[in-house]
Amino acid sequence: MFRILKWLSIVLILLSLIACDSGQIFHKLRPSSVILAFGDSLTYGTGAEEGNSYPVQLQHLTARNVHNAGVPGEVSAEGARRLPTVLDEVEPDLVILCHGGNDMLRKLDKQQLKNNLRRMFEAVNQRGIPMIMIAVPRPGLLLSDADVYEDLAKELNIPLVDDILGDLLSKRELKSDHVHLNAAGYRKLAEAVAEKLVDLRAI
Repeated sequence: MFRILKWLSIVLILLSLIACDSGQIFHKLRPSSVILAFGDSLTYGTGAEEGNSYPVQLQHLTARNVHNAGVPGEVSAEGARRLPTVLDEVEPDLVILCHGGNDMLRKLDKQQLKNNLRRMFEAVNQRGIPMIMIAVPRPGLLLSDADVYEDLAKELNIPLVDDILGDLLSKRELKSDHVHLNAAGYRKLAEAVAEKLVDLRAI
């Protein structure tokens, strides 16, 4: 009996260390939980008919309420200013961040983009809300994820949905133009996000 209690204590200590290292703890979302999808036009659903954005399709996949807070054309500095108010109004149980594409399209400062994304994470983290992030590709032929997303994910221990947007935007049948998906593309994005939530045991 003593040996069992000893091993249980060790396991609990290890689990607590893992939780402290990650800085975020993901609990299974209740049916009444609210997910906040925060971002720009890729979150809003530009390029698809109404009702086919990735947040709407994610809501169907997860059976959880997903609040779409996407603003087309928004750059990361604007998003960082807007997010705290949205968090306080929506009071989400989990946040999905997909932001920064407009900064890259406008060739804004990369370090400033990183700082703004960090500010968004801090606004979420200060409220004790877990967050995942979707990596956005650099504009160009290869459409590989911008390094800033992997760098921040490692630095801040943010679960990252990576290597998906670039792949989807490279397929003509899944996009409406060179920077936006269509309904089928947003469906694929929603499926990738749902898979990440399953991996995190959030759903």
